[in-house]
Amino acid sequence: MIQAADVWRSANASDKGLIIAIGSSNQPPSIRNPWSSDERAAMLRVWLASTGMEAKVVAIPDIDDPPNWVSHAENYHGGAGSIFTTDARTAELYESSGWPVVMGGLENRESYEGWRVRTTAQMLSTVHDEDAVRSVLEASVPDAVVSHMLDEGLLGRLAFMGEGGEPVG
Repeated sequence: MIQAADVWRSANASDKGLIIAIGSSNQPPSIRNPWSSDERAAMLRVWLASTGMEAKVVAIPDIDDPPNWVSHAENYHGGAGSIFTTDARTAELYESSGWPVVMGGLENRESYEGWRVRTTAQMLSTVHDEDAVRSVLEASVPDAVVSHMLDEGLLGRLAFMGEGGEPVG
């Protein structure tokens, strides 16, 4: 999606920089959101560097107030530009605030669904064979990000997260 957004930006707003917003930056770790906003930003920056893309990464805390979300988010990502998203609710919020919205298509959704990537990472969180972890995760996570996750030990905590059932570890 980020590459598609950058292609759109280059063709339609080349004078503007690409900004990637990380939501829920103030939420505690959970299996749905296991990494801090700083860790997620680091993963994005590693991937961006591996692709040669440039972007500003900003973290936006939740306010649980949809009607005021866009004005709140503008404090972090700046005023009206264009938003590229695949999320219908986000598109509605920004469109109602006067932003031009570009709806991107979902790419390889079967492999890239967040829950699927997190569940796979959680299953691998107690595997200490880095080559095995890499070979499985690289189907849905870029190599540069997998390397970063392994180097920083970002998978281990997943063994102890979950909603019901037994922890992996």
